[in-house]
Amino acid sequence: MGIAYLNMPGFMRAMFIMLCAMMILPELTHAKHARVTRHYKFNIKMQNFTRLCQTKSIVTVNGRFPGPRIIAREGDRIVVKVVNHVQYNVTLHWHGIRQLKSAWADGPAYITQCPIQTGQSFVYNFTVIGQRGTLWWHAHISWLRTTLYGPIVILPKRHVPYPFPQPFREVPIILGEWWKADTEAVINQAMQTGLAPNISDVHTINGLPGPVSNCAAKETFQLKVKPGKTYLLRLINAALNDEMFFSIANHTLTMVEADAVYVKPFSTKIVLITPGQTVNVLLKAKSKAPNGTFAISTRPYATGPASFDNTTATGFLEYKKTSHASNKSNTKKLPLLRAVFPKFNDTVFAMNFHNKVRSLANARFPAKVPKTVDRHFFFTVGLGISKCSKNQQCQGPNNTRVAAAVNNVTFVTPNIALLQAHFFNKSKGVYTTDFPSNPPFKFNYTGTPPSNIFVSSGTKTVVLPYNTSVELVLQDTSIIGAESHPLHLHGFNFFIVGQGNGNFDPKKDPIKFNLVDPAERNTAGVPSGGWVAVRFLADNPVCWSYMNRCLVHALPP
Repeated sequence: MGIAYLNMPGFMRAMFIMLCAMMILPELTHAKHARVTRHYKFNIKMQNFTRLCQTKSIVTVNGRFPGPRIIAREGDRIVVKVVNHVQYNVTLHWHGIRQLKSAWADGPAYITQCPIQTGQSFVYNFTVIGQRGTLWWHAHISWLRTTLYGPIVILPKRHVPYPFPQPFREVPIILGEWWKADTEAVINQAMQTGLAPNISDVHTINGLPGPVSNCAAKETFQLKVKPGKTYLLRLINAALNDEMFFSIANHTLTMVEADAVYVKPFSTKIVLITPGQTVNVLLKAKSKAPNGTFAISTRPYATGPASFDNTTATGFLEYKKTSHASNKSNTKKLPLLRAVFPKFNDTVFAMNFHNKVRSLANARFPAKVPKTVDRHFFFTVGLGISKCSKNQQCQGPNNTRVAAAVNNVTFVTPNIALLQAHFFNKSKGVYTTDFPSNPPFKFNYTGTPPSNIFVSSGTKTVVLPYNTSVELVLQDTSIIGAESHPLHLHGFNFFIVGQGNGNFDPKKDPIKFNLVDPAERNTAGVPSGGWVAVRFLADNPVCWSYMNRCLVHALPP
């Protein structure tokens, strides 16, 4: 458990208040130029919900699932007071918000803050700078994210139009999961046994699974549209690990934004969204109301060796008709048309889809890709095994467990927030700054695994000078099994300059990098049995989480 503010000695409280004031002061300076300060109060409380004909108590914000929507305009200041009324420690992360000079508000537990304990509160205070589009918020501790999440809608500044046709209506659509079991019990059991956690029972659209049980009527998302109108669908993938296909039967979607960054519009029947990503698409309704109901569907894209929730969540898109037409059609049920998806492991579709996502890269929305690189990193991402403690009965061979690792290092959660330790110069014994820039040994990463697949462990960080330009290649490995890995960088956007199958070739692959209009995102998926290369500028100081590692940037002069 982290060090709570109330347990600090008096002199440390004074230092903490001064530090917070120093961090908030630039925000206040900027805020006087912002249009609005928007206040929200989030009460974390238990609430009964019924899904799949079964009622259980889940952790919610203000008793809602999914949680409340945060709406702001570019330049607005957002203040959220979070009060914890449940038995669990809680933090909230504002996924994709750059948090310029407001790192204390980012939210990952034990990285930028200690958790909010039962009966305590915390105020998140940040300004939205240079961003507009769809992002989202979610819990960032244990598995509370399975029910603690909601959309963030950032509108352009007043009188600034979208770079695409103005929609008639905007609709958030959040893709998620539902467990019949208590999800905290699920993850705790997995941590004890060393095995993979039990999979979810069903996928959801805006918290609703659709017609997969006798409770379908009350558990199905419905979207009613008017003929000829254009709708902006704000898609969010809130699933823990599953990349998700999304489609609306017999309709074409036009993708216009990814991770709150406008993209070159392109049409598609199917959207693929990695966990944590957001996508805005335009839905142009048919000019005349057709005689049918259309399935709004989502199902997983899965490539790993482990079992996965293979259910399809379904909602209904229906056309509003005139009263005269509706009277005629009430006597018979409209036929349901279903979406058609690729195979669940169609890696070719996945690669082709992601390659279509390109930045606008124009004068109004330039793509500021670092053309030169100061620091190169090569990270292998995959699975391995680690020894369990003697007093723990793990179910792997010789009391071992499966562990995720980057460059063969699996992360050990500290008992004090890394940002706190960094600012108070108390890092000794909390973290080290020797995270490897390259794997400890080379092997055929996507071929036959090495004989020794044990991983090391530690709380290791990477230290970067302020304004360092970084190129990071993330390489999937076939140890235990190749699979796609969703990875999110806090405090930054990055440019996806290249990706490919097999092992990254440092001589041949960089020649093909896109440095003109690559996708700018905050979350990316490392392809199964492949690699992805990203570039970014380390221009946001202090400590930021990346794959639960910490990038510690020196403060600017």
